[in-house]
Amino acid sequence: MALDTEIKGQLAQYLELLESDIVFKISLGEDENSGKVREFLAEIAEMTPRITIEAAALARTPSFTITNPDAESGIVFAGLPLGHEFTSFILALLQVSGRAPKVDDAIVARIKAIDKELHFETYVSLTCHNCPDVVQALNIMSVLNPKISHTMIEGGMFQDEIEAKKIMAVPTVFLNGEELASGRMTIEQLLDKAAGPTSADEFAGKGVFDVLVVGGGPAGNSAAIYAARKGIKTGMVVETYGGQVMDTVGIENLIGTPYTEGPKLMAQIEQHVNQYKVDIMKNQRAVAIRKNDLIEVELANGAVLKAKTAILSLGAHWRNVNVPGEEAFRTKGVTNCPHCDGPLFAGKDVAVIGGGNSGIEAAIDLAGLAKQVYVLEFLPELKADQVLQDRVNALPNVTVITNAATKEITGTDQVEAITYTDRETNEEHSIALEGVFVQIGLIPNTAWLKDSGVALNARGEIIADNHGSTNLDGVFAAGDCTDSAYKQIIISMGAGATAALGAFDYLIRQ
Repeated sequence: MALDTEIKGQLAQYLELLESDIVFKISLGEDENSGKVREFLAEIAEMTPRITIEAAALARTPSFTITNPDAESGIVFAGLPLGHEFTSFILALLQVSGRAPKVDDAIVARIKAIDKELHFETYVSLTCHNCPDVVQALNIMSVLNPKISHTMIEGGMFQDEIEAKKIMAVPTVFLNGEELASGRMTIEQLLDKAAGPTSADEFAGKGVFDVLVVGGGPAGNSAAIYAARKGIKTGMVVETYGGQVMDTVGIENLIGTPYTEGPKLMAQIEQHVNQYKVDIMKNQRAVAIRKNDLIEVELANGAVLKAKTAILSLGAHWRNVNVPGEEAFRTKGVTNCPHCDGPLFAGKDVAVIGGGNSGIEAAIDLAGLAKQVYVLEFLPELKADQVLQDRVNALPNVTVITNAATKEITGTDQVEAITYTDRETNEEHSIALEGVFVQIGLIPNTAWLKDSGVALNARGEIIADNHGSTNLDGVFAAGDCTDSAYKQIIISMGAGATAALGAFDYLIRQ
């Protein structure tokens, strides 16, 4: 398959950065998919004398390794690394050639210290915007440690494996043949799963922060930048860098940026934060906050961080329907991300729970893939914008059901049906299907604050004033975890800046 002119132009620039020769070791047959992979690799090899192609016997066909003449890298691509995975392919080329991955020295040391054989396999779809984070992280681990190897498996070309292993969410990672995890994960999270978490001892020498930000979404990063620019000691405790934004594909209302995508935006924001002296502690979950002489934030690993002020930018997560079968079939047909997991349900019947903007956008998205889409809305009418309602109503394979109270999701190894009650007639109905996409709004990540003394409203949101202050002296809050009227990226960024300025003002008045 021929690469378009724009992609070839970009690729040519990257190929000039190769630091050593590269060998594609390929395992191909005479089938159509093998033909596509053969053409793809041949076209790239023709662009530079530094790349050669050799035949090899690999576990899957079509597949290929990226290695160099002197040593195996452990990186295998089964299928075509196009779509969102094209970047993973480019980075693998550069890193195998000798270009150092952009990860912290502490992460590099942890990877190199692993002294056991680890073979990872990641099942992806090319439309999944979360998959490259996992693929690229595991490729880095494979480049840095010869005991580690990683195979990316493109689900479209290996549908038989997808069906056999009942994979209904991507990315899904297997380690040494056993399912390890599913969903977006950072390199820190993958390291913790493979080699064990960091210990509390590693936080012993942190000292006292002037501002400690808890959370790594737009609000938290904005707060960290504003605080660090004041020249004060700033730290960030981040469980998942980027938060909800990493699940956002198209962003068209960030002023000054007509269009971007969530992962790209957060990568730019992280680069911005790294221009300042901010101590970012990734993959660390806060479990308690206390106000003594200083503010103390306790982490899940037992470490206690101390600060003069704290900014809670905890974000939110998808609300559950809380019906039988929802958690039992999580990643086995129940999911939240139509962009990531939609291709796995091509030609199948699915349901979307929720008739707001997110639900109707999901239904429109899925209608191009699924055989039939059912939208279940609890209220008598949809809540989505009229323009979205008009679009969904025009689709022949979407059925909208209002006054539908979801009762149960059923199946054996995976989802097979959804049952709902008609709230008007009290009649119970069951729909045979294979996928359920839950889109019923967000809930703030504040459950751990229940006994902290930080005031929450009835929805569990942190109550913050127009300076970002909470009721707890020295503790501020910003973003979707607060009682702000609107939950938007740009509003969270502004609230993060407000909280940081409020914290700085508090510090200079003490």
